[in-house]
Order: sequence, then structure tokens, then C-alpha cells
Amino acid sequence: MSQNDERRSLYPECLPFDSGFLRVSERHQLYYEQCGNPTGKPVIMVHGGPGGGCSDAMRRFHDPSKYRIVLFDQRGAGRSMPHADLVDNTTWHLVADMEQLRAHLGIEGWQVFGGSWGSTLALAYAQKHPDRVTELVLRGIFMLRRWEL
Repeated sequence: MSQNDERRSLYPECLPFDSGFLRVSERHQLYYEQCGNPTGKPVIMVHGGPGGGCSDAMRRFHDPSKYRIVLFDQRGAGRSMPHADLVDNTTWHLVADMEQLRAHLGIEGWQVFGGSWGSTLALAYAQKHPDRVTELVLRGIFMLRRWEL
């Protein structure tokens, strides 16, 4: 399948209905955005990297008429501030950030969808907060083996 065919097979592009920054520590602020249906089934998209940031294409994996799609840039990544900062930036800080974002947005439980490094982070979140995960979708799984680094 060509890249153009793959782009056509995703859902239509949609623009955020909400975006902002959430202060998760004295040092770090996360960029987040929501698109799709504000009353739809919540899903959080967990980007790869580490350090990658969310992309417009991540909005297109779910039907925007049925899902409330939440994207965020992890600490040090994308539009989150400070950029490329590794201080207080561990897997468990990122898991806590996801939980803080869920609470900030008033979401009881959500589908957690992670790709590449995001699959590892999604799994860690699901292990720590199983009562908040309605479904877990992992793609392009990153297992942190030496040859993958």
C-alpha cells in the first residue's frame, strides 16, 4: 500500500475544538488538544519518540463523529515546555502526566492508543491505572531492546 493509499484509508481530517497547556509540575507544561465529537467516546493518542510529539495524522485514526480524540505532547516533546528537557522526565512522570490530563479533562475512562514508544508508555499507563482504561490499542510495538535503540 502506498503512502497516499494509506492516507486515504484514514478518517477525514478534523481540527481541534479545544487546545491548551496543562501545568503538570513547576517545570513542565503539556500541550494538549481535543478534536472529533466532544461527547464521543474518549481516546488518548500516545505518540512515539521519545521526543516525537503528536501529529495531525494522529487525529485521523478514529471516526471523529464517534470519538473524542485527545492528543498531547509528552514532556520535552512537540509543543510542550520546556522543549527537549530531560529533567524530571521519566516513564513514570509521563504516566502521571497522562493521568493528570485525564482528570483535568473530566474523563472517567478512555481508550489508550499508543504507537512505537507510545505503545510502551500506553502499556505502563494501563498497568498503573487499569480502572481508567476502557480499551488498550498498541501498534508498532517498541520493546526497548538494545538493537532498537
